[in-house]
Amino acid sequence: MPYQSLKDLPKGVQHVLPEHTEEIYLAAFNSAYEEYKEPSKRRGDESREVVAHKVAWAAVEHVYEKDALGKWVKKVKTNNL
Repeated sequence: MPYQSLKDLPKGVQHVLPEHTEEIYLAAFNSAYEEYKEPSKRRGDESREVVAHKVAWAAVEHVYEKDALGKWVKKVKTNNL
């Protein structure tokens, strides 16, 4: 089910990710939870919640990455000319 606030996020997300990243996770999860409510929009027999968590992690990994110490840090943008 959708999350109302950061404190409602799973323990595997809380206090592991920087606060801004938790906000990204929450927004992406809630959006995907709504978008994939119809089973026909999901692959295989994955539940709505499983799909929403996958989308949320993908959104986090689009902007953040783990550094050498395993800490989540914002990705450095590179200019591809």
